[in-house]
Order: sequence, then C-alpha cells, then structure tokens
Amino acid sequence: MELSAPEFLPDPSLSAAEMEAMQRDIAETAVFDDDHGLDPSALALADSINAADDAQATLDGDGPVVVGVDQAFREDDAVSAAVAIRDGAVVERAYGAADLEIPYIPGLLAFREGSAIVDALQSLAVDPDLLVLDGSGRIHYREAGLATHVGVLFDAPAVGVAKNLLCGTPVEDVEDRHLAAGERVAIEADDEVETCANGTTIGHYYQSKQYDTPERRHVNPLVVSPGHRVGAETTVEFVAATCAGYKLPEPTRHADALVGERARGER
Repeated sequence: MELSAPEFLPDPSLSAAEMEAMQRDIAETAVFDDDHGLDPSALALADSINAADDAQATLDGDGPVVVGVDQAFREDDAVSAAVAIRDGAVVERAYGAADLEIPYIPGLLAFREGSAIVDALQSLAVDPDLLVLDGSGRIHYREAGLATHVGVLFDAPAVGVAKNLLCGTPVEDVEDRHLAAGERVAIEADDEVETCANGTTIGHYYQSKQYDTPERRHVNPLVVSPGHRVGAETTVEFVAATCAGYKLPEPTRHADALVGERARGER
C-alpha cells in the first residue's frame, strides 16, 4: 500500500495538544459516507477461515480484498499484523513494528500504535478494498480514532471494530439487557465529541454473536464505527458480512491471532 496523506503520519515528538490538533485536521479530511463501490454481500463469508489453508492462488482473484489489522505490544515496541482475505481465504500476511515512544493516552492511540500499522500495511503486495481495524473510527473525541487515522493516511475505505465504547451515547440501553444476535443500536455523539453536533450517529453497538440462553452467559456486543469512506450503517453491514460464527470479524480475528504469535516470538 502507498501512503496518500503522509502529513498525517503519527509523530511521537508532538505534544498532546499538537496531536489533538492533527486529529481535528484528520476528521475534516475524513469522509464518513459511502465512497467505495463495495456491496456488503460480496464480502459475505459462509464459513470461518482456517488460517492453515492459505490460498495464494487467489491473490489475483476477482473478489474484493479485505485486510484485517490488529496490534500487540512487546517490552519496547508495538507490533502489528495485517491479514488479507479474498474469496474466503487468507491470501497474504504482513507484519510491522515500531518503537513505543509515547504512553497510553485515551484518544491518542493512533500515535502509539500507528507507526507499526503503517509498517505492516506498506509491506502488503495486495491493495485492500476495505480495511478492518481493531479500534475505534468516528467514535472518538475528535472523530479521528485509529481506523479514521489509518484510513485517511492511505485514503482507503476503513472501519473500526472495538470491544469497548470510548465516547458517545447509545440511543437505547445495552447494559441492562442482552442484545440478540444481529441486533444493532445506534451510538450518537454527545458532549464528549467536540467536532460534530450532538445526536449525530457516529457508530453502533453490533451483536455479532450471542448464546441461546444469554441470561446465563452472554457475549458483549462489538462497537463498530466508520473510519473513512464508509457510512455508519454500511459499517455494520461490512462487519456482519465478515463475521462467520465468531464474535470478531474474520479479518481481525486472524490478525489478532497472528500478532499474538509475533509478540510472543513464535513467528
């Protein structure tokens, strides 16, 4: 992949205020509407993917390429894995690494993890039609979460899939009831989101998987949001299409497994 907006590369030498200012510029550049030409049904996976069954022959196939990205940490650096999926098979893997130069600061995750992600994505031979990143997109204090930052950097359609809500308010309570599989609840901007009007839909809770008896044990919903060149509703459709029996979408599920191996020194 080639960078489209190198001026937004994560720079750990910036102050927190300068990083926040860059995020406002990224949010102004980002497109939170559909601009991709992808039909979610074209991404649909009938079955989960066995990572052992790589199909390099499909690297030049006709189907869209979806790349999942996830991150992990070692003692002194961040590592990232990018997994490219086409036609129901893993067609390419790439890894990246970068020194850890800033501490964890809520809202500035891209500056801590972004350089490793850029390293991984620039190593890919295939050009993704969609990026699925482990992290928030528009659900962010300045609408510039990890998925938005990376999507704008490469000018690639991108969505964020997080496990916890960073900010915003769901239109319905999700704490005191368990969502059924496939159910979604819109998340709206509130006073914590400084760059758009209150009430703007910035993402969704999406229940990708649920047990038949959730009152006894249950699966928490995913928090999904547009990163770049994807609308909020289509984000859910993309995530739903790429889930195949597990809580996480297949692209980030495989990226999570691979980056864990790399962080442990197994690859």
